[in-house]
Amino acid sequence: MTDLAVPNLPSRDFDRTVSFYGGFGFAVSYRDEGWLILRRGALQLEFFPFPDLDPARSSFMCSVRVDDLDGLYAQVSASGVAEKTLGWPRLHPVRLQPWGLRAGFLVDLDGTQLHLIENA
Repeated sequence: MTDLAVPNLPSRDFDRTVSFYGGFGFAVSYRDEGWLILRRGALQLEFFPFPDLDPARSSFMCSVRVDDLDGLYAQVSASGVAEKTLGWPRLHPVRLQPWGLRAGFLVDLDGTQLHLIENA
């Protein structure tokens, strides 16, 4: 088995999290009252319940590195997540970043920022 690190992210409501991420290809691979695992191909995100989280004060984030950044970004956009600078969920456009890779950003329903990064 390949070594793997997986982000553990907050969810105020598992049903809403499943619906949101399902809109761009993530499916439930495990769920009980205390844990949720979503998969999209080789990508895996794990969520824990945090019903009292204030998305405006959230500092949770993770990086999602993919070969087809434009395809993922297009799927997220097509699911109804708008490009905007405030609120959540929201998207920030894909751009060449100062650190040398192309990346966009997704802020989910709970204020978690996902750095959508193109594999080099």
